[in-house]
This record gives sequence, structure tokens and C-alpha cells, in this order.
Amino acid sequence: MRHLPTPEEFDALKQALAESLQHCESLTGELRITRAERDLLKEKLAKFTRKLFEASSEAAVLQKDMFFNEAESLGAQAEPAAEERDGNDDSHKIDVPGHQRVKPGRKPLDPALPREVIRHELPEDQRVCPHDGAALREIGVEASEQLDIIPQQLRVIRHERVKYACPCCDGSIRLAAKPAQLIPKGLFTESALAWIGTSKYLDGLPLYRQAVLLGRFGGTDISRNTVAASIVRVGEAAQPVVNLLRDELLDAPLVFGDETELQVLKEPGRSAQAKSYMWAQMTEGSGRDGTGPPIRLFTYAPSRSTKTAMALYAGMREGAVLMSDGYAAYDAVADTQRLVHLGCWTHARRYFHEALQALPKDRRGPEQLAAQFIALIGKLYQVEAQARQDGVDAAELGRRRQQGSVPVLAEIEALLLAQLHAVLPKSLLGQALHYLSSQWSKLKRYVEDGRYRIDNNVQENAIRPFCVGRRNWLFADTVAGANASANLYTLLQTCQVNGIDGYRYLRALFTALPNARTVDDYAALLPWRIDLGAS
Repeated sequence: MRHLPTPEEFDALKQALAESLQHCESLTGELRITRAERDLLKEKLAKFTRKLFEASSEAAVLQKDMFFNEAESLGAQAEPAAEERDGNDDSHKIDVPGHQRVKPGRKPLDPALPREVIRHELPEDQRVCPHDGAALREIGVEASEQLDIIPQQLRVIRHERVKYACPCCDGSIRLAAKPAQLIPKGLFTESALAWIGTSKYLDGLPLYRQAVLLGRFGGTDISRNTVAASIVRVGEAAQPVVNLLRDELLDAPLVFGDETELQVLKEPGRSAQAKSYMWAQMTEGSGRDGTGPPIRLFTYAPSRSTKTAMALYAGMREGAVLMSDGYAAYDAVADTQRLVHLGCWTHARRYFHEALQALPKDRRGPEQLAAQFIALIGKLYQVEAQARQDGVDAAELGRRRQQGSVPVLAEIEALLLAQLHAVLPKSLLGQALHYLSSQWSKLKRYVEDGRYRIDNNVQENAIRPFCVGRRNWLFADTVAGANASANLYTLLQTCQVNGIDGYRYLRALFTALPNARTVDDYAALLPWRIDLGAS
């Protein structure tokens, strides 16, 4: 006879089954969490692997492959230009229906370069006509030009101060004065200091390499410490001019801001591995009305704190515009100074790009959420690109943004709100969505005025020369060196954006600085005011 369970046994079985189901649900939840953590770790690993091994651009791949065979690779791509197409006449363009096409061949050399003419003449015995024996006459020349380089030449400037004395007594001895120098009794002339500064801060040539070059050119070993100390001295001496540039920049209606890391080895109270920062500020039009010369300003600071940011932007007038990335310190600056704060769409897009690139290649289709955001952001940039191509003014750009960009912003916002809480916050896509959400009020503000920029790209381009140079010299040795570097970067990058020769400017500046005493004296030494011919 079959044994039926008692009520007590039946209740125990029900309880055991419930406990088993609860345990299974717990394991299922733990498995789901484990899989999510696994996916996040795989995503991070793919991101770091891509940053480590992937080329930053197509140009980087070409440079890598061409490191040892640059001449052969470039030479194979260039067709030899006929001498008659060397560019010595004005017919280097031909008319094509609808546009002008540049003729193939070398571009003409700069007409401002000095010319040395070498004439190639026939020997006297060959200047005879083979048909009738008449003497040949010169009827013209067939010219071609080559670019020549004169290697660096060093010379010594010997200063001789003449002494004068009275022949009748010993009571009157006079010594001729010598012009004031930026570094009294310094080893280098103003011209040499300008060359060293330009080579480091424009060409990215470290000082130790310059010391080697100077020794090779001059036959005398020159200490790197001597070169470095001289650059620190002139960088510090230029501080009053940099202060005036800061005043002009902070008075501008639109200021761009960014910062990048800098390592300073000998900083009091900090280890050599501690991170310091180079803050970059720029404007495309200085002065209260924004019509003055563009300015690039670099400032060294030991931290990236809000306090540092507040000090750097103190002086911006209420209602001015600040363009930056999403770093919180800029929010505090904008709130305190009552500025119009713009967000950067390039930064927002970068997060979605990273999320898309973390996926396997066969899953990066347009149906992916990250790809959808990238496509919509691309529509915003299409409006900007078309406006630049058409050369429209700020008023027309503002109208086009209202017509073309505002509807796209509405699409982006609707997609953001629908997906914000449907994605793991710590995933790359989740980070992109939350960054977009946190910056949304600043990102959409650019359509309110045609004078506003859609992104901070001009600032990133301005800071790039510093980042490229940093790869060569890696770190600053002292705080004084970091400050001097910031000042010289400021002067040279400001010269460059204004189309001013940086070497000629530094040479004129270093010559004039010892005689500057007043604010007006220093104001006359700003890059767009200084007399370059006086140097």
C-alpha cells in the first residue's frame, strides 16, 4: 500500500522547495551580476588595449612605417617636375570648368628668400654658329631654382668698453657704457636666446640636444645647465608682458579653457612622481569687444583644484562666455563669475565613439545606440560645416542653427531620456549617456547665439604643441622652469596664431626688456605692437 505523506511532511517538502527556488533565484541574480562585471571588465580591457596599440590617426601609421625609409617612400610618390614647371612664372594654374586646378609640379619657392645666381655659360669656342660661323649672341636664360641650406653658424660677440683717462692727472678715469642686457654677464646674446627658446617651444627640441648642437657648431662644450638657467631667466623676465596678455584675454567676451598634465621633478613638499598641470586659456578675439588679436595663454599650477581655476579666471566680466569640457572646476568658475557656460560636443561624441569601438567589429552597425548618437551629433556638425563653407556671419549661423540644429537636439534629448536608465551606468555606453545628461544644459546652449562655438577644438589645437613638445622633454626640472616654459609657450603660440615670426619677436623682446620700466613700456612689447625691425 502506497504511503501518503503526512501533513507535516508535506509542509516540510513545500518549505524545502521554496528554499531551493529562492536559492536558485539568488544564484541567478549573482550570475547576472557576475556576467555584468565580466562584460565591464572586458570592455575596459578592450579600451585600454586599443589605447595602447591602436594608432591615434592614419598619419601615425604612415609615420611609423616611414621612419627608416621616409625619403624612399615620399620620393616614390612624387613625380619629377620638369624644369619649365618649377614655378618661376605665374602660370602655375590652369582653368578648368567650374574651378581652378593646381598644375602638378613643385610649388614656387618663397620670393622673399635671398637669391644667389649661378650663371652657366658656353665656353668661348662653342659660341659659334655651326651653319655660317657667326658669333652667337645671348638671347635669354632658362632658369631653375633649388633650395639651399647654410648650416648653423656660431660667432662670438666681443664687447670692448673703452677706458678714458686724463693725461694730466690721475683723478679722471671714465669707462664707456654698454647697452643693458637681459642677463648681465650672460653667455648668450639676445639672438642666441631667441633661437634656443624658439627651438624648444616651437620645434620641440630639448635643451640637452641643443647643448650638443651648439657644441658641434662651435667646437666648445656648453653645459646644459647653463642653457637651462638662461632660458629660466628670460622666461621670468617676460612675466610683465604675459600679465598684460592675461588682462587682454580675461576681458574678451569668449574664453576657452583646458588643462593638461605636467611633471615637475623638484617641487617643494611633493614627490617627483606627483602630477602638476599646465592650464591653457585662449581667445579668438581679445579685448572687450572681441575684435583684438587672438591670444594663447599657458599657466603652470601644482594642482587641478577649483581654487586654482578660480584664481586663473578671476577678472572675467559677468555675462562673458566660457567654453570648456565637463570638469567640475569650470562649473564653479562659471557660477561664481556669472558666466555663460558652454559645453563641448567633441567631448560628448568621444564617449560614444569609445563605447562603439569597444564592441567587436562585426557589431558596430548603425543600429547600435552609440552609433545612433554619433550619427545625430554628426548632423549638428553638418550645419556648422556648411555654414563655414558658405562663409556666413554670426547672425546667419544663428538662424541656420535654429532651423537645422534645434530639431536634431530634440531628437538627441528624446533618445537620451529613453535610454539613460536602461544601460549599466559603469559601462562605456552608460558613461557616455550620463556625461551627455550631466552636460546637456551647457551642450544645447550654443544654438542661442551664432557667436558661440559648438566645441572646444580650437583650445585643444592650441594646447597640442605643448603636448607634442612634452613628449620630447618629458618633464620640467623645477617650478621656476615650469613657469618660464609657460611664459615662453604663451609668447610663441600667441605669435604663431597672429602670423608673427616667433624668433624675431623673442629677439626684439629680449633686446627691449632691460629698458622697460612702466606699464606703457611693457604694453609696447606685446607681439602685435613691438617693432621687429628694431632688433
